[in-house]
Amino acid sequence: MDNLTHSLVGLALGELANRALPAHPDPHKARTRRRVLLATGALASNFPDLDLVLTPLLAPPLGYLLHHRGHTHTLLYALPQIALLLGLLWLLWPGARRLMRDDRVARNAVLATSALGMVLHLSLDFLNVYGVHPFHPLDSRWLYGDMVFIVEPVFWTALGIALALLVPNRVLRWLFAALILAAPVAFTYLGFLQWGSLAGLLMVAGVVAVMARRGGSAGLVTAIVACLGFIAVQGVAGHLAREQIRSALAQLEPGSRILDMPLSAFPSNPLCWSFATITDNGGAESYAVRIGALSLAPGVSDVAACPARFGGAPGGAGLEGTLSWKYKEHGSLAGVRALQQDNCHFDGWLRFARVPSLIDGKATDIRFSAPGVDNFSTLPYAEMADRPCPAPVPQWARPRQDLLD
Repeated sequence: MDNLTHSLVGLALGELANRALPAHPDPHKARTRRRVLLATGALASNFPDLDLVLTPLLAPPLGYLLHHRGHTHTLLYALPQIALLLGLLWLLWPGARRLMRDDRVARNAVLATSALGMVLHLSLDFLNVYGVHPFHPLDSRWLYGDMVFIVEPVFWTALGIALALLVPNRVLRWLFAALILAAPVAFTYLGFLQWGSLAGLLMVAGVVAVMARRGGSAGLVTAIVACLGFIAVQGVAGHLAREQIRSALAQLEPGSRILDMPLSAFPSNPLCWSFATITDNGGAESYAVRIGALSLAPGVSDVAACPARFGGAPGGAGLEGTLSWKYKEHGSLAGVRALQQDNCHFDGWLRFARVPSLIDGKATDIRFSAPGVDNFSTLPYAEMADRPCPAPVPQWARPRQDLLD
């Protein structure tokens, strides 16, 4: 997920942790405790993304592909990150040091908030099509939720409004709330969101605001329930989308074996999905990659009405109003296997790539852009063939090992 979402989740965690503790009799120490817990939650929820400092260890694009969402996004390496965060708070913030030294209850709350913040970061990153491998080194496979778009305004709106209305200063309170609401309006104007999605977001904001007026933690709890409910809806919608894609693919390519079906949600829109399919054609010793878009309710939102910036505009044959096939690419299993054996850069790239497209000496994971368009994953493997092999290469399991076996 984006770091604004991570930050809002961390701040909500810190606020709820503070409210769960007994009221402190000393107003000054009470303010310090709240600030320390808010800071701990926000920092812990962003700490795993410090792996960006490791990306120079490998030449582009492998540095980013293999080190971002890498070791710092595992449960094992969350432990030293928690220790580092607590150590920095102790060394750099005298108020936090006194709090953790003198107040056992607050100290335990800070420790729990830092640990839960790390876990929430991994959990949120799991939800989208990019994936994580949290159980390395016991299990180095990538895990994908394929449920929520990587930048999701539902989280911004629900949590942002709830937190903004807790700001003591009235001017800042309404300024922050206005900025939160301005974001989805701007995204709709720019074509990233449908007007129906904007209406849903404004409704969520209204419900959270009404509950926040009741005082206590009602606004935050309502925001969290809204976020969890949205994730549940996306999970169900994703399952329905897979069934429709599977049925359409069976008619289009009978007898093929589906190896993977990555789904990418449209932001704040359970009806629109972009997808890829990777199939093995068995005896033909070939595989096929297809890209498409789907609407679960064409009567409400035709697939052509899904936001074009995320692949909603139809680009090929399909089921009228429901599904649009946009791109197809065939590849040789023997060719991929030979390239993996002969080109160590491509072999490293395969430890990230889930939807490989090989065109003109370049390898691109087309989860992240239109076919034929370079993105951050594009590897010019042909021109890199004579360069020294990349090292160190993290030993993540290859998502497309099924093409190599």
